[in-house]
Amino acid sequence: MEIRPSPRSVRRTRAGRIAIEVYFEAFLALLFPEVHAGIDWSRGYEFLDKELQQVTREAELGRRVVDKLARVHCKDGEEAWVLVHVEVQGQPDHAFEQRMYVYNYRLFDRHGRKVVSLAVLADDQRWWRPSTFGYTLWGCEVSLRFPAVKLLDFGKHREELEQSPSPFAVLVMAHLDAQRTHGDNPGRLQAKLGLVRELHRRGLGEREVRQLSRFVDWLLALPEELDDDFWREAKALEEEKKMPYVTSIERIGIKEGLKQGRRQAIALVRQALEIRFGDEGLALAPELDALEPEALSQLHERLLRGATIDEVRETVNAAKR
Repeated sequence: MEIRPSPRSVRRTRAGRIAIEVYFEAFLALLFPEVHAGIDWSRGYEFLDKELQQVTREAELGRRVVDKLARVHCKDGEEAWVLVHVEVQGQPDHAFEQRMYVYNYRLFDRHGRKVVSLAVLADDQRWWRPSTFGYTLWGCEVSLRFPAVKLLDFGKHREELEQSPSPFAVLVMAHLDAQRTHGDNPGRLQAKLGLVRELHRRGLGEREVRQLSRFVDWLLALPEELDDDFWREAKALEEEKKMPYVTSIERIGIKEGLKQGRRQAIALVRQALEIRFGDEGLALAPELDALEPEALSQLHERLLRGATIDEVRETVNAAKR
């Protein structure tokens, strides 16, 4: 039977996919340093989502929400393909190892390239640590061993994450805080404020803090009443630090986008649709072009308040009338 993750877990998963795209180099440097060290970053990299989607459709091995495929170049001049499979199901998946193996050999068969399969395990089960798939029969042996990182293990090294200059370390902390405060909204409020202070402490550039704060906001979503408390305290912190409170990108960023141009405003709403609803949300993205600035702002606010996909459709249709 297929294990279906909770809506909250799926939302964190989609946010994780976008985070990997934005911080791909930092992601590998923090979680898979050996892989990072072997890549020639001066030659760039390319995500190959269409190729991966074709392989996953053929495999038909259950839900695939955040698999990422990137083409990179090795420092020795050889081209390599890196399959990054991010697993954030709330429970272990008995088909996970087989899926990693199938994706690996199908990619190799299709493109004739070496494939490095990587697994990030973001579940909350300490005992579940898949890293191999294989079988033997009558002298024939088939196997795949893949590097796997358990995010739960970073909980013992919080200080190292806080001291790490990697932007992805902030996202790992946000994920761990989301797990730790499940069912404890007051605790989540304090954890989220703590990460806001951490962003200020790091002395990052405004653009990077804005980007990171957006992911933190999605990973540590709060109910409406505590969300209002969060923004009030965040505003006070902004005034104390005498710098723009960049985490408020999810509240006021849309207004800034409207001032700077519809394109940026639409991009913010589109990203929110993808994080909340995946492909179903992205299917609504073309309709954003027909919305007035005020309607875009209202839609963004509804998304932050937890609107369902049907409520989003109603908002879009009403705005187009």
